[in-house]
Amino acid sequence: MIDLKNIVITGGSGGIGKALCYGFADLGYNVLSLDVNDYNFDRKNIHTYNVNLSSEDEIKSCFNEIVGKFGPIHILVNNGAISKFNKSIYDISVDEFDAVLNTNLRGAFICCKEFILANKGLNFGRIINIASTRYNQNEADWEAYGASKGGIVSLTNTLCVSLSGSDITVNCISPGWIETEDYDSLSELDHSQHPSGRVGKPDDIFNVCAFLVDEKSDFINGANIVVDGGMTKRMIYF
Repeated sequence: MIDLKNIVITGGSGGIGKALCYGFADLGYNVLSLDVNDYNFDRKNIHTYNVNLSSEDEIKSCFNEIVGKFGPIHILVNNGAISKFNKSIYDISVDEFDAVLNTNLRGAFICCKEFILANKGLNFGRIINIASTRYNQNEADWEAYGASKGGIVSLTNTLCVSLSGSDITVNCISPGWIETEDYDSLSELDHSQHPSGRVGKPDDIFNVCAFLVDEKSDFINGANIVVDGGMTKRMIYF
């Protein structure tokens, strides 16, 4: 049993990432939050780092700094992403498409590589990649984001196999509609269209993460857990 675990969470400044940081801090974890934005937490066991996930050098430098100060890393949650980018296929540039993939997919890949090094010598490791139901179902003009999240699911599948024989499990969570801003402004229609009867909250994702990092959850490996209140099971016609 490990008494204190170091957990790296990317995209920790807001939304799901912020909820993850607070949730794991409340459980007693030593939380290392990475984000490109300036931000602070009111918890002594949450430490913030300004990192651009599209920069390999910044990611490597941050992981080296964390290991030097806190020791090996037990858990990585790849949550950081450009999550609200959508632009018509007729207007989006290749550079804009690349910017999304470089942050969402390439950044997660680099973090995985650095985590594997930072986890060396431990007999416990967890990688949790946050994808999206948009990897499989989407709206018009979300090609870049959808492609990046599809890549996250595929990365999870392959890493699970590549790390066979290690003590690291690799799983993925695909959230549906998780309202991170003004939950009280949602309409009855917003809630009722979900088979579960409500729109999701960031804590719904934290609860799954907390389950996956439990030492008894080591037989769950290579899974993509959809957390969407059942929406992807509903056929909708216009």
